[in-house]
Amino acid sequence: MAARLIVRERVVYPDGDIVEMVVWMLPEPVPPTTHGFKYRLVYIREGQRVLACDNERGKGDHRHFRGEESAIRFLSIEALLEAFVAEVEQMRGDR
Repeated sequence: MAARLIVRERVVYPDGDIVEMVVWMLPEPVPPTTHGFKYRLVYIREGQRVLACDNERGKGDHRHFRGEESAIRFLSIEALLEAFVAEVEQMRGDR
């Protein structure tokens, strides 16, 4: 099985904020993860990355928030996307 793109979405808000979500289903997990997804989720405000989630080879599933990086627990791609979107909505509501 070849890698298959399952989500590619980019939203540019009227205020210039950007949300981009890209998810691939892979034939094999990206070490050290055990799931078969490669993903990049990012929220950019005023040209700066303020929130992102990805699973870089060697690092596993992790989150970037205002310059800090921390590990996250991957339950499912649906749960990850839902949590990311909810956090972006909350951050946008705080403007």
